[in-house]
Amino acid sequence: MRILLFLCCLPIMGISQQLKTESILYDGNIREYIIYVPQNYSPSLSTPILFALHGGSGYANDFMNYEADFRSISDTAGFILVYPQALEDPNDNNSTNWLHKDPTNHKDIFFIEALIDTISSDYNVDLNRVYACGYSLGGMFSYELACQLNNKIAAIASVAGAAFYGAFANCNTTHPTAVLSINGTSDGIHPYNDTIYGVYFSVPAIDSFWVYTNNTDITPIITQLPDLNSLDGSTVERYSWQNGDGCVSVEELKINNGGHDWPSPLSSWGNQDINANVEVWNFLSRFDMNGLIGCNTANVIEPDIVNPKKLVRIVDLLGRESNDLKNQLLFYIYDDGSVEKKIIIE
Repeated sequence: MRILLFLCCLPIMGISQQLKTESILYDGNIREYIIYVPQNYSPSLSTPILFALHGGSGYANDFMNYEADFRSISDTAGFILVYPQALEDPNDNNSTNWLHKDPTNHKDIFFIEALIDTISSDYNVDLNRVYACGYSLGGMFSYELACQLNNKIAAIASVAGAAFYGAFANCNTTHPTAVLSINGTSDGIHPYNDTIYGVYFSVPAIDSFWVYTNNTDITPIITQLPDLNSLDGSTVERYSWQNGDGCVSVEELKINNGGHDWPSPLSSWGNQDINANVEVWNFLSRFDMNGLIGCNTANVIEPDIVNPKKLVRIVDLLGRESNDLKNQLLFYIYDDGSVEKKIIIE
């Protein structure tokens, strides 16, 4: 029971914060998940939820602590955070996988559905704003959720994730579904253009599927992002297909020369120009089951004009509080969950 032992050693993080391992009996198995309830959660307020799915052979607690730690963003933006744990796959040397190898009747789509029902019975969950994201095999599984659990999932993000040929054959979307992908062009596990294994769609083909599904503009807006860390050997371009049904967008963050990584200050070996945690939440949080929140609303007032965002803290690449604001890359974290990168040169 690796997750339970780990969590028992955690310090108390705050009076109102909750970080705990829960379990449910599903399909004859005891299934575990880590849930983080933010410090500003109120039972009187309908609260979004984000599922973060670890990669193949992975563990929920490792994913939370060493790659995709959304907890600080959860506290400032106010969403419930869930890290489910995959079961061992007997057809793959007992690797903890979301998509078990054939022959199997394993279907974790319905496990996630059961988690949504269970958590929403314990907390005041905004069922119009249930999101999923994942790394590697977890990213592949996010595409499955967007297709096969579309009536529950508002929008998804896939980081270093692929899609098998045939993955979208039975994709039944019932609402505009915003999708973000983050992929490296030098990914050797899930190749950007699969000329190695011959079993995966290329990333552009995945983008095209969601562009077509959401009826967005055919031509993307392409933006070159600042090369904040030239030592990581990679750069990032943002591709944005806009004006889809319900004003949804499809986006790709293309990491030129990037590998099979979750870009994050915690993953110093990967791209350091973006933080996938921030990019994922900033993208997903704009949408609900109807599409872009506020789509077609007349006379929309910019929220930053009415309620200017407030700076919560400043941290360095290692997540440490920093008072030295000069000649180093710093992350400015605001109370709306957004994060800005700055370098003040002197």
